[in-house]
Amino acid sequence: MYEPDESPLEAAKREFAEETGLPVEGQFHPLGDFKQPGGKIVSAWLVEGDCDADAVKSNLFALEWPPRSGKTAQFPEIDRAGWFSPEEATTKILPSQKPIVEAALRRLGFGVPDR
Repeated sequence: MYEPDESPLEAAKREFAEETGLPVEGQFHPLGDFKQPGGKIVSAWLVEGDCDADAVKSNLFALEWPPRSGKTAQFPEIDRAGWFSPEEATTKILPSQKPIVEAALRRLGFGVPDR
């Protein structure tokens, strides 16, 4: 989600930093907009960087848990980070996010994994 005074790219940088605890800098290459099943549009970019997956520290969100209990619990936005081959990555992400990985692979000049 981006604020009214924020561009989609600035929002993506902010969200990345909030959700991983890591800053992101570099030359950003747009991959496009991708509609998710719930109707949300995800704008994605590709950027070269050096990210230590072990250094990722997720922020938390509040959720009523157990459902309809009236109790609120805190959960991490992401549970872990890691580096994977394109084939393995596409088995670990949501099916609706596969086109983002495929767009990144095309931009990098690689083939797209079989679906």
